[in-house]
Amino acid sequence: MLKVAIFVDVQNVYYTVREAYGKNFDYNKFWAQATANRDVISAYCYAIDKGDQKQRQFQNILSAIGFDVKLKPFIQRADGSAKGDWDVGIALDVIDHAEKADVIVLVSGDGDFDLLANKVRLKHGKRVEVYGVPQLTAASLINAASEFIAIDKRLLLS
Repeated sequence: MLKVAIFVDVQNVYYTVREAYGKNFDYNKFWAQATANRDVISAYCYAIDKGDQKQRQFQNILSAIGFDVKLKPFIQRADGSAKGDWDVGIALDVIDHAEKADVIVLVSGDGDFDLLANKVRLKHGKRVEVYGVPQLTAASLINAASEFIAIDKRLLLS
């Protein structure tokens, strides 16, 4: 059985799915698809913690599915902009798991991950599956993946 490690950029998937489809990503359907006939060695969701009750309920749902939820505090800057980026944390965790897993699953459309996907695929010889909204996923990330899997109506909440 193939060993899989899963990494979900929660903010990216939330905003791209909402923009493209006006709906929400179905984490249960995704889990069933990404883990079918595979041994899950780790599964992380990376999110920003604003401390509200609805968000906590969502995080509990992710945990119940099987994800380890990693949180960073939401930072509001004096100029009104916000900071809440997990890119470096995701990259470090992927590299840490590259030797242990046969397959790395990354859920994000962020082109900043193209170098990471290439490194894991070429240097570590691992399969990298990228899930993203087709029209909002960087072409460089799609090209760096072993396989790009479109987030479409099959992976959305009804």
